[in-house]
Amino acid sequence: MSTQHPRNQILLKHDLDLISRGNEPLAGVDEAGRGPLAGPVLTAAVIVKDAAFTVRIDDSKKLTEKNRVKAFDEIQKQCVVSVTMRSPEVIDTLNIRQATLESMEEAVRLLGEAPKLVIVDGPMPLRTRCPIKPIIKGDSISLAIACASIVCKVTRDRIMAAYHKKYPEYGFDRHKGYGTKTHMDALKKYGPCPIHRKSFAPVASAGRLN
Repeated sequence: MSTQHPRNQILLKHDLDLISRGNEPLAGVDEAGRGPLAGPVLTAAVIVKDAAFTVRIDDSKKLTEKNRVKAFDEIQKQCVVSVTMRSPEVIDTLNIRQATLESMEEAVRLLGEAPKLVIVDGPMPLRTRCPIKPIIKGDSISLAIACASIVCKVTRDRIMAAYHKKYPEYGFDRHKGYGTKTHMDALKKYGPCPIHRKSFAPVASAGRLN
């Protein structure tokens, strides 16, 4: 594994240290969309095969939308990637934490290779056939987790942009389902739509008003 972008060297060093201890393939796992009031939660598992990225790889929240998309395209070409999601209905049935865990576990299972070690962003107690290593703020520490965070974010943003065409009154293309003032105002005016998470308090309150 080698890399070209300076920031990536820091993240790669972390992963290479784990790989040097016999943990290859190494898979990074992250999620996008736990906090929004609408839309699915996305999870991804990524095994980096070629770390020579020409763009910066980092926590997706630290990248511009343009740079996230560039990174996403390179990740798709240079990594083994698995993306899974859970719908608002599943989130309402299980709760957001359990839905996220279930989706992460599925993402690992669906990877084209069986990892020797799975590193996951945050304290997520995954149940997989291989060892798990939770890393707090892992998307700013590990190259594989950062790649997973980018894949989740870009994929989910595209899903929410598509939902905007179906439910334009809510502005999903702008806030992606998060509880911004614009979103809350629309929720109060129109009530929840089918992709809102009915178990989330602001959505439940808006539903009672409409």
